[in-house]
Amino acid sequence: MQANIKEGVTVARKCFIIEMGMGIDQHGQEPTVACARAVRNAIANNALLGVWEVAGLSDPNQMIVEVKVAVPYPEQVRPDEVLAVLPFGSKTLIVEQGGMVVAGRAIASLNDKNDEMLIAVAAVTVFVDAED
Repeated sequence: MQANIKEGVTVARKCFIIEMGMGIDQHGQEPTVACARAVRNAIANNALLGVWEVAGLSDPNQMIVEVKVAVPYPEQVRPDEVLAVLPFGSKTLIVEQGGMVVAGRAIASLNDKNDEMLIAVAAVTVFVDAED
């Protein structure tokens, strides 16, 4: 937990929720696509009403959203495209080596470079700054 002082009031960054997801790029071998799908999967069924009712935020962009993804070929991930999946918040992304490569079927008309299917996993953590 981080503590900050804003206008004479001590606030602490508190974890509000962590959601996990998985995403796959079956064709095209794009780790960015797999990561974006994993993040979308993590947030797909959330309604974070508590950011207003419990945390007292007045704007959803006051949320601090930290995304961590693990995927094959992490150096190829385009961070802006992954974070664009998130509709709100102050966003950061950490990309790590991980996930999985599974042999599939290369289909030329789908622009496959090879037969690899890329699987990514994601953890999306929402923090809020709350008064101590």
